[in-house]
Amino acid sequence: MSKWIKRDDKVFVRSGNDKGRIGKVLARNKDRIVVQGVNVRKKHMKKSDQKSGGEIIEIERPIHISNVALCSKEDRPVRVKVKLKENGVKDLYYLDGSKEVVIRTVGK
Repeated sequence: MSKWIKRDDKVFVRSGNDKGRIGKVLARNKDRIVVQGVNVRKKHMKKSDQKSGGEIIEIERPIHISNVALCSKEDRPVRVKVKLKENGVKDLYYLDGSKEVVIRTVGK
């Protein structure tokens, strides 16, 4: 499931300090992702020249991709399934009751 999470997807944080939060994926690097507003840490920056002083900035740090789940359009975490079509294209979808809702089409 984790390989289907891409940049700009909405995800639900399932575990950790920010459990229950929903955010947009800002970046992905193999098995870690950066989610907007999740795992925010403070970083102390030195002053760069004589005029500007030092500052404390807040940045999002990466979390493991297994700690998140894709969200539906109603901001609910969903289980994603893959269906292979006749032409070799894959559909990424989830079940809403008995209805299949397609999230996106994935290439070969």
